[in-house]
Amino acid sequence: MGLLRFIANLRFLSESRRLALYPPFFMMRIRVLEMHGNWRHVRIRLPLTAFSRNLSGDMFGGWQAALADPIAALCCARVFPGYSVWTRAMRLDFQKGGSTDLELRFDMGAEQEQAIGAELKATGRATPTFEYGYYLTDGSLCTRVENTVAIRPRGYVKTAAGQLDLNVL
Repeated sequence: MGLLRFIANLRFLSESRRLALYPPFFMMRIRVLEMHGNWRHVRIRLPLTAFSRNLSGDMFGGWQAALADPIAALCCARVFPGYSVWTRAMRLDFQKGGSTDLELRFDMGAEQEQAIGAELKATGRATPTFEYGYYLTDGSLCTRVENTVAIRPRGYVKTAAGQLDLNVL
């Protein structure tokens, strides 16, 4: 059993603790501040450390991207079980230098959840885009994240002609 599967199976630990123990995030020293509503509301502290600091003293953009990448997909996987979910595209807009610890703030609103659910019911797939961000300790926006998630039926494979082929698996 691999380390990731071992951590995932530690059911006596909260989901937020298991996320913090995920090896890349453990090395980044993240701290889950809040997680409730089955991932609909997430707050995570990403500390500015000697390893995350670039030559100008601010946090590396790649450090921020690594943590921001899976959050929307993890939320969608919990809220819409039974689908394959992954990050399809992500864009980061660095509005200020990350000169302090950063707080990632993610929320899935009821309206967006209902729209995704309706699209899944109508077409069997959805590709929603989420906007969230990293905030400096003074509360100002540092980095705006735009993350597009692919939610597809399990076994989804796009053929060369662009047609859905569920018979592959």
